[in-house]
Amino acid sequence: MKIQVINVDLTRIEKEKIELISRVLCTDGVVIYPTETFYGLGANCFSKEAVARIYRLKQRDRKKPLSVIVSGMDMVEEITSERPELFYQLSEQFWPGPLTLVLKASKEFPKYITGSSKTIGIRWPEHKWLNFLVKKTGFPITATSANLAGEKEIASAKKAIEIFEGQVDLVADGGKTKGELPSTVLSLVSGKPKILREGALPLKRLESYFK
Repeated sequence: MKIQVINVDLTRIEKEKIELISRVLCTDGVVIYPTETFYGLGANCFSKEAVARIYRLKQRDRKKPLSVIVSGMDMVEEITSERPELFYQLSEQFWPGPLTLVLKASKEFPKYITGSSKTIGIRWPEHKWLNFLVKKTGFPITATSANLAGEKEIASAKKAIEIFEGQVDLVADGGKTKGELPSTVLSLVSGKPKILREGALPLKRLESYFK
């Protein structure tokens, strides 16, 4: 299968192109798309078929959950069962931005994406382009990096295409992304917040919330 590649301008909302990407996602497709950090593999988180494809493409352990990106708090409330006060403090301060917050998933949220954890990592990205796309689809999309499990993240569409040639439906090429570091991941599923990965958001900016 030949990959469809479209060039996207991340400084503008090109509605026709976003409509095209949205249609692919809404029909169980898998896309490669740029974020404010690296390129990601995107699918409708409610499509069992599309999510299974991502696990196969990445050669990822099915027991490990995938994170998702949202376009607003309404999506967060739909897919989570508990949101501690600290969540609202952190999201108000650092969202949209490169912070992934792990919360308990709602009972209705698909188990095939939460793995054995029954939790879900959620990020609200600062890219207006990406927010518009997610809002257009009407559902959270997977936010896993466009790489093979255990390999380095990818900051160019060209490199992602080399890895997944013929295996995804569409690539949104937004040029070289900022790269450097992935999002910082913070778990809020227990009484005490736990850093799972330090990334683009430095721990120093979070320390005051841990007291």
